[in-house]
Amino acid sequence: MARLHLFDLDGTLLHGTSAPVEISRQLGLEAETVELDRAITAGRITPPEYADRVYTLWAELTDAQVTTAFDGAPWLARIREVWAEIRDAGDYCAVISLSPSFFVERLLGWGAHAAFGSRFPAVPFVEPLDPAGALTAAAKVTITDRLCERFGVDRADCVAYGDSMSDRHLFAAVPVSVAVNADGHLAGLATYSYTGRDLWDAYEMACAAR
Repeated sequence: MARLHLFDLDGTLLHGTSAPVEISRQLGLEAETVELDRAITAGRITPPEYADRVYTLWAELTDAQVTTAFDGAPWLARIREVWAEIRDAGDYCAVISLSPSFFVERLLGWGAHAAFGSRFPAVPFVEPLDPAGALTAAAKVTITDRLCERFGVDRADCVAYGDSMSDRHLFAAVPVSVAVNADGHLAGLATYSYTGRDLWDAYEMACAAR
């Protein structure tokens, strides 16, 4: 039976940062977005509120700036190699993130079979944001079920990789999970815990559970 590997983005594939922070860095608004990240992590604002606030911050954002943010972000090593190995094994890999879709979907070019983020208009923004398109922690499980149906696998065939409590619902829904550079709360819920800068090492932990 094929396996489905599900990857978080912020703090997981990206080391010590989030896609919105890397995007905002291009506009000189890093500090404002770091504060928003802290607020949503602490539960002071909801995902729709977060999406609305970064959408406002990014009023002048260009596609070229998104490309610069993506290319210069501190990615873990060997992401593409891991995904190529997953494909070669006949398995599947997907990214599910609360970050903006226009950033997350760029990972399709790295070999992910699917990539889901909070729905944002195309950059530069000429359309309004629908805050209802912001993903939540619970939505990761809903999307996983849709992916299972798409790829012909079950939840029992899934492996989740994440770093924060936004991954807790997904970790509870699948049999194997890898906490990647995670906070202590999530690490306690995971099958394995990895600290480092190379995704291959985290992937090998999940392979050991096959």
